[in-house]
Amino acid sequence: MPCRNCLISIVNNFLPPEARLLISKDQYKRPAIFLRDVDNDYENEVIAFYSLEGARYTIALKREENNWYVLSNVSQKSRLDLGNKARNLSLAPVKVIGGIKYGYIDNKGQFVIKPRFDYAFNFQKSGLAIAGENNIFGLIDTKGNYVLKPKYDSIDEFSEGRAIVRDKSGAKIIDEAGKEITSKAYNYIGSFRNGRAQFGGLGSSEKYIYGYLDRMGNEVIPQKFEEASDFINGIALVKINDKHYAIINLKGKVLQTFNYNFVGNLGDGLLIFQKEAGEKYGYIDLRGNIVIQPQFEGTQGFENGRAVINAAAGYKTKYGLIDRKGSIVIKPLYDNLNLLGENRVSVGKATDIEKPYMGSKYAVADTNGTFLTDFIYNNIEKYNRGLASASDNKNTFFIDKSGRIVKTMPIVSGGGSLIIQGELIKAFVDNRTSYYNMQGKLVWKQNTTIPLDNQYKVIEQKFNPNKDYLVYYPQIEGMKNKRVQLDVNNKLKKLSQVKDIPGNVQLESSYSGDFSVEFFKKNLLVLELNGYDFPFGAAHGMPTKAYPHIDLVSGSFYELKDLFKLNSNYVEVLSDIVGNMIKTQPQYEYVFPDSYKGIQPNQPFYIDENNLYLYFTPYEIAPYAAGFPTFKIPFKDIMSIINTQGSLWKAFN
Repeated sequence: MPCRNCLISIVNNFLPPEARLLISKDQYKRPAIFLRDVDNDYENEVIAFYSLEGARYTIALKREENNWYVLSNVSQKSRLDLGNKARNLSLAPVKVIGGIKYGYIDNKGQFVIKPRFDYAFNFQKSGLAIAGENNIFGLIDTKGNYVLKPKYDSIDEFSEGRAIVRDKSGAKIIDEAGKEITSKAYNYIGSFRNGRAQFGGLGSSEKYIYGYLDRMGNEVIPQKFEEASDFINGIALVKINDKHYAIINLKGKVLQTFNYNFVGNLGDGLLIFQKEAGEKYGYIDLRGNIVIQPQFEGTQGFENGRAVINAAAGYKTKYGLIDRKGSIVIKPLYDNLNLLGENRVSVGKATDIEKPYMGSKYAVADTNGTFLTDFIYNNIEKYNRGLASASDNKNTFFIDKSGRIVKTMPIVSGGGSLIIQGELIKAFVDNRTSYYNMQGKLVWKQNTTIPLDNQYKVIEQKFNPNKDYLVYYPQIEGMKNKRVQLDVNNKLKKLSQVKDIPGNVQLESSYSGDFSVEFFKKNLLVLELNGYDFPFGAAHGMPTKAYPHIDLVSGSFYELKDLFKLNSNYVEVLSDIVGNMIKTQPQYEYVFPDSYKGIQPNQPFYIDENNLYLYFTPYEIAPYAAGFPTFKIPFKDIMSIINTQGSLWKAFN
């Protein structure tokens, strides 16, 4: 470990300029900096105590190779009063009528905070969690009470005691008490690093430019950069203009400039650079000295003395690994290569050489180039304390640093990931959440039964005939006529794309399907069946959506026409309403000009208690990014044409 004066210098690099190190109470009256193994990896971390704006904080720094990073940075009040309790609460999603509600369970799988939130995230070190309802977000404590009532469109995770929130006016900064720090809203604010956060927006020349805020929301570095990175060890890389990059310090002072077409990725003390557009990439140090001559078609930043490079031109890939001198550690022969941390990498080889976009099988290697396994895994996550989540065609599990499956920990059927959270292991496998204890015993899993009332319920069934084909589909229980119930369930299977799919062959695309209970009242059940087909190698997949409206007494599947009187000319009436909404409401400005020609007699639709919703598929009248353009029409506006004596209306009225 470095000398004490060196430790003080290292710690100060990670503190806001306004922070002050606390003085220890020992006889030497030295700064409160200590060495402790806080993450049980048998290596000491640097722990320091400091004050800022009247509050006291604890920061933990960890070193990998010659680089330091922040392991944690929390207020002492949060750490002492809230940290342990927050670590023992795990986010748990539950399927209900209307979609999914989120709550939090303890280490025994019991709900401590009942599932009542529409959106929720893991508890943070501050002892707070982001949660929300009705498309707005707030902050809750470990009892589930709002300490900041929902009012924001989004809230980012806290970093260095600050979080970025967004509302209609823009992005702002709040502290851990939920108080807004910034005096105005910005177009963009990034996360805090070293007491600084990027902010961005249009400048006087109508160019998007960046500056930096401090933790009090002050613009300490003016908005003048075309590009900006986070601060690391007290420095950041910025782009001033074309072929003009610079390293700046926390006060915005330029320490070094670089006159190249591209400079990027401030990591490990080396920067990627490209002299002129179209030329190859190399690496320079922080003073601008060329350390590795330009010779690569593509490069990634250094981490712990290693960097991933690509030796193939165009859209092809030949990934390899180099050291800080540019020497080849793993030859550039592979379709994928990822740094996993803890001196390990995953190396991917295409399952079909002629079609590399079909996917890869991965091996584990160390950062000296020694392969520890064959190409046997479908995916491998980053290592943490000697373990990495991985999966094959059958299961998801942990592997150790030798690449072997850890059989004393959970092995979960299906594909996904495992992560240790406090005293539990969270499994997100085949798009479903479950929790296990460290001995591999199941503690909690997501529900597969959705009660509608005392008679009816919807049961989730899983169809997974191929590794690239996964569907969850609904089946109804409780209908008195079992023959009708069987017919309804068979139709739901068909609508959900449950069909003959070969098992041990490589499909040309992946398909996933799921469902939710959107509405239930009296005898009417409305389900949402959604799907996503992704052809391998395509830019994106194609989503699908359908809403069966099912009468639980008769077994009828209703169509749009069943809502209206005979000869009501509902197509023309609804077409005019939708057309007027497109013309007059700004929220529909994305609709392609002249693309809307009216609705169809069998227009896709769904209803709730008070409204009719008409929707269009992607590309039909709007760009793909617009999703499913949807138009809400209150029943009160069209009562004159609704058949209130019809079976559909009576099914829920």
